Amino acid sequence: MNVLKMEHISKSFGDNHVLKDISLTVDKGEVVSVIGPSGSGKSTLLRCATFLETLDGGTLSYLGENAAWMEDGKIKYAKNLKPFYKDFGLVFQSFNLFPHRTVLKNIIDAPVSVQKRDKKEVTAEAMELLRKMGLEDKADFYPYQLSGGQQQRVSIVRALAMKPEILFFDEPTSALDPELTGEVLKVIKQLAEEKMTMVIITHEMGFARAVSDRVIFMDGGVIVEQGDPEEVFGNTQSERMKSFLQNYNKD
Repeated sequence: MNVLKMEHISKSFGDNHVLKDISLTVDKGEVVSVIGPSGSGKSTLLRCATFLETLDGGTLSYLGENAAWMEDGKIKYAKNLKPFYKDFGLVFQSFNLFPHRTVLKNIIDAPVSVQKRDKKEVTAEAMELLRKMGLEDKADFYPYQLSGGQQQRVSIVRALAMKPEILFFDEPTSALDPELTGEVLKVIKQLAEEKMTMVIITHEMGFARAVSDRVIFMDGGVIVEQGDPEEVFGNTQSERMKSFLQNYNKD
């Protein structure tokens, strides 16, 4: 079953055509990594999928329900997008935690106030998620008291607490040093093993190869290549992908 379906997606900023006719689907339990050079449109694609940017064209649906579609040559969004917000969680590269709220409050506020769930039940679930992440002793800490890796793990817990169908990660380790990067990648790998549906924009090539069911390589606003990680990394037919990997391996 498709959790996410994007068909013929286009997005421009002025004369800059950032996304050009992109189509992709993500099935339940699938882990999809999106790789490519800076400026290839990866983050814009994710922002369009999560309503942070408005599409110029195409169709966007979650679990078979259309959130955006073309009508009379124009993009049209569902009158009420609220039900779609419960379908996905988003983890940013910069954590985006509320600085004046404790770790626990950062996690439970949205499920309680937005989803109107029972505070006691949500708190118990949040504590269990923190325990899984090795952070149960940090529930009463404030974000500034945590390392970057701990903050990113809290932001993953916050997204999971909403019980989304799919989790989006936008370069989840780009603000972290190598040691802390390992902490966060371990958590994402664990989620993959638990069959959490995920789309991960990443510059960690080894990680993408190890954890993904499918890898998408973007460049210049289009999908140049996609497929099984071993095929894409080990047997690519695309010259653009070959030169990207060569440059990457030099770093």
